[in-house]
Amino acid sequence: MKIQAAVVWEAGAPLSIEEFDLDDPRADEILVKVEAVGVCHTDDNARLGRLPVVFPIILGHEGSGTVQRVGANVTRVKPGDRVLFTPDYCGHCEQCLLGLTPYCEDVVAVTFTGTRPDGSPRAHSAGRPVRASFFGQSSFATHSLVTERNIVPVPADAPLHYLAGFTCGVQTGAGAILNAMPVGPGRSVAIFGTGAVGLAAVMAAVACGADDVVAIDRVRHRLDLARELGATHAIDTTGRDLADVTAEVTKVTGNGADVALDTTGNPAVILAAVSALATHGTASVITSSGPPVTLPPGVLLLKGRKLRGSMGGHINPAVFIPRLLDLHARGRFPVERLVKNYPFAQVNTAIADSLSGATIKPVLTFGK
Repeated sequence: MKIQAAVVWEAGAPLSIEEFDLDDPRADEILVKVEAVGVCHTDDNARLGRLPVVFPIILGHEGSGTVQRVGANVTRVKPGDRVLFTPDYCGHCEQCLLGLTPYCEDVVAVTFTGTRPDGSPRAHSAGRPVRASFFGQSSFATHSLVTERNIVPVPADAPLHYLAGFTCGVQTGAGAILNAMPVGPGRSVAIFGTGAVGLAAVMAAVACGADDVVAIDRVRHRLDLARELGATHAIDTTGRDLADVTAEVTKVTGNGADVALDTTGNPAVILAAVSALATHGTASVITSSGPPVTLPPGVLLLKGRKLRGSMGGHINPAVFIPRLLDLHARGRFPVERLVKNYPFAQVNTAIADSLSGATIKPVLTFGK
């Protein structure tokens, strides 16, 4: 079928919305008419060639929409059902079988190659193959092919114009707090960087009853929103030495944070996050980009601190996304507060606004 999709023809080029031929769904595939898709920094990193993608490729990895057709082997959904897309995974390696799908042993091939597992493309342009399986979905498009592995069914009245943002950045921030470094009453949390990932972490920490939730950033409107979402303290780093920021975190939490999350990838900020930990505290990074991190061993050793990575929220999406949706339905995870909608034609503007910080979570929408 003919679709409109945002393609990158070569590294560094802007996204170009063009017409493509999308394959009919195979036996294990699902054709979805896309209604909304979130915009993430990962899309721009791929566009710039910072990730192991192959061009030309259709980007987008936080899609949602209505099922139009299903392959013969599909049993979970039927035409007319509404779904969120999650990052794909192989489904048969040890990590997938353990339910920790972000750590899939074939994650690079499944996520970035943009083809089916057998290497075949899902789309073409004038007979030329175009990679249309970025994160198993390539959802900067009017239609996408996905599988039962990387969809989550939602109610018929689900507000996809903002729920589309749940399935990458939001799940990463929330999952780091709820899964990778579980937090509860009596605990303190420090979150360095309050973009979409950081604010999702703030909401998760508040939802699970943390005593202290400290938001740290240099963008005032983000800190104001963090406060509105329940952060107990907001620290503006503008013009300040990070050692002073660390000292303030320690002061407001009493003895340092039990959990710290870095969303920036900045080595100096990561060091500050670790230094702000209480005894036996844990800090996590959630991004692979950025220069190497240097930590004096004593920063970890003398207080038994830990620094870890948390990939994609440390989740099983089939379990965790419904959990977040339930929190949202009960008013305890108001993700709509982060979202600004853009028409699909403004995809490049939405990416630019995300990178500049003007918009916390852009979500592209498609006309009826």
